[in-house]
Amino acid sequence: MIYTVKALETVSSIAKDFRISPEALARANGLTVQSALSPGRSLFIPGLRDPKTIPYHIAVSISKKKLGLYKNGILVKQYPIATGRMLYSTPTGEFVIVNREPSPGGPYGVMWLSLSKAGYGIHGTNNPSSIGQSVSKGCIRMYNKDVLELAAAVPNGTRVSIIG
Repeated sequence: MIYTVKALETVSSIAKDFRISPEALARANGLTVQSALSPGRSLFIPGLRDPKTIPYHIAVSISKKKLGLYKNGILVKQYPIATGRMLYSTPTGEFVIVNREPSPGGPYGVMWLSLSKAGYGIHGTNNPSSIGQSVSKGCIRMYNKDVLELAAAVPNGTRVSIIG
């Protein structure tokens, strides 16, 4: 996958967001771990498919508490979700799914899909009554059956658009 640097960033900060080692990112791009990168520079992110080659796209509406799964631009399914609470808002913007972990346990339910913003993800829940509420620490919660269905459909590298 190709990532375009948005602001003055370092190899280490970008590697953290994509959950890869700074050394692997530096090596894949002929850089050092300490390299500072100017906005507009393109980087190859090893291990991720280019989002342009993936027919799926996820669109999240924080205000409507809905997650839409699109294939080739057509809405396939819509899911109810929970989002961030006051002081822990769900981030808005464009992200990608960078990795996944089945059965992470605790409040994350049966599946965790990491977003390309460190610390945030789409996951199941051990509290299904929270769906439809603003209760998380910024993550997007789904019913366990729904997040398993979503994870089975979309590969790592899938674009995720989050709006207010």
